[in-house]
Amino acid sequence: MGTFSWTHLLIIALLFVLLFGAKRLPDAARGLGRSLRIFKSEVGQMQSESAAPAAAPATPAPQQQLPASAPQAQAPIAEPQQGQKSV
Repeated sequence: MGTFSWTHLLIIALLFVLLFGAKRLPDAARGLGRSLRIFKSEVGQMQSESAAPAAAPATPAPQQQLPASAPQAQAPIAEPQQGQKSV
């Protein structure tokens, strides 16, 4: 019940030919094939990029420590402009 029979597939194919025309179907199929090739190559590239860092252990970058005696940088205090009152 949930599958298509050969008659259903034939009707769908005829509808595609009627809607898009026989001249445009090969171009559409070619474009779909190109898109699928590009998608497949991009997925393969993403998989190879994600597998490369897992193979080589990553060393964390050394964090720079500030000496305890170094003063912390503070944000400058904004001066009230003319016509504004300070709160």
